[in-house]
Amino acid sequence: MAYFADAQEVYGTLGRMLEIAGEDEDLGMQQADTVVRSEYSEPDSVITISLRPGESRVEFGDSELVPEIVMTMKADVAHRFWLGEVNVPLALAHGDMAATGPTAKILRFVPLLKPVFLRYRELLVEQGRDDLARA
Repeated sequence: MAYFADAQEVYGTLGRMLEIAGEDEDLGMQQADTVVRSEYSEPDSVITISLRPGESRVEFGDSELVPEIVMTMKADVAHRFWLGEVNVPLALAHGDMAATGPTAKILRFVPLLKPVFLRYRELLVEQGRDDLARA
């Protein structure tokens, strides 16, 4: 069974977490200085985030933001990633994730996400989704 019933749940959970993380300068995601589009399947959904110094903007669905990095995966893989349960190199090698864009940007971006893992679990609990916090 999928963790998310529809795109609205993806946006309300994964999207909300990206909004929070992008706004929280202590988490350091703006250091990425890039635009990332995450294209999810099962359910189909797209989240684009602009992470520029002093600016964070998250858009759901179609966006005019031009991404430097595009990540493609099932929404369930994204959820498990934000829980800290996905090894990105292995997921890329096995085809569970795909990434396009400048390799140097991708390699700098992924480590910046690790401080968000704990915040994601907290958000799930706040949203009453304890079931997902233990997935």
